[in-house]
Amino acid sequence: MIAATESAAAPARFGQGFIRDAWYFAALGREVAPGSLKRHELLGEPVLIGRTRAGEVYALRDICPHRAAPLSAGRLVQHPGEGETVECPYHGWRFRTDGVCAAIPSLVEGQGPEAERIRVRSYPVRESQGLVFVWMAADGRGGEPDHEPPVFPGVVGGGPRLVEAMDFDSHVDHAVVGLMDPAHGPYVHQQWWWRSTPSMHDKAKAFEPREHGFAMARHAPSSNSRAYRILGGAPATEITFRLPGYRWEHIEVGDRQVLALTCLTPVNETRTRITQVFWSDHWVFALARPFLRQGVRAFLKQDGGMVNLQNEGLRYDPALIWIDDADTQAKWYQQLKREWGRARAEGRPFRNPVTPATLHWRS
Repeated sequence: MIAATESAAAPARFGQGFIRDAWYFAALGREVAPGSLKRHELLGEPVLIGRTRAGEVYALRDICPHRAAPLSAGRLVQHPGEGETVECPYHGWRFRTDGVCAAIPSLVEGQGPEAERIRVRSYPVRESQGLVFVWMAADGRGGEPDHEPPVFPGVVGGGPRLVEAMDFDSHVDHAVVGLMDPAHGPYVHQQWWWRSTPSMHDKAKAFEPREHGFAMARHAPSSNSRAYRILGGAPATEITFRLPGYRWEHIEVGDRQVLALTCLTPVNETRTRITQVFWSDHWVFALARPFLRQGVRAFLKQDGGMVNLQNEGLRYDPALIWIDDADTQAKWYQQLKREWGRARAEGRPFRNPVTPATLHWRS
């Protein structure tokens, strides 16, 4: 049974608050070098992510409880009997990777407090498929996760073939629904290599509930999407969304695969980091990587520019109109988010509110 906490309740309004008791993508594993200390901000919290020289990834609240200096500005050290510890740059207080204070250098014999009674918050961390995930609990005292991070299909061909990231000046809710919005493509993304003209076609796509989310069931890509043609053969794609902010497209072309994963990580209430990671064993990624990178950057910049335009209206806190069927995925996201908060607050299992449906729109 999930422990109920009042703070786990869902935010009252769209565009406010965060999903808690969930795994958030924080970094690529290859970005976390042995001995490194790197400052991140997740859900408005300062988080140090590091790796010991023995290879263990860990995460700590990036504030020394003595005088509030960032621990990430210090260094990883090793003293006899302590193992590897993070040394604060201000007064040299040392903390183990589980957050417990190992030493206060300025103390002389007989003085208190006892170092091991002091601790900084540590966050559960998982490293999977080359990605580092951090568990952001509802309870500020921490707590152990009751589920594991997602495992993505199509992680083939060794490490990621392409990675691009950009910060959007947007609350994560708006970033998520903008990502899954099926109707903005012809207006925001108008590259000649992406869509043919005329670009507006009738669409009918079948959707199914999935763990902590939903999926557009496997299908042939739309005939007006040129980018899929470079893969050759007869590609079939499935697009999945999962809380708190993962969307991936898994494409199969014969025995070859492409996985395009987008991770949405809230930095704070007004900024969201969008990280796009691609894996593939298809030959096109070896030959066309510079072209693909340029295309991904163009998409991110166009979406980021539209976010900035949208913010001009959002600062007046307008009521938003959600329509069927083009906005149904956005409605599902809001239902999923509310159910997540209710389930955690009531100490019961999550019940997916999404039911199978075929949605129709033009894009």
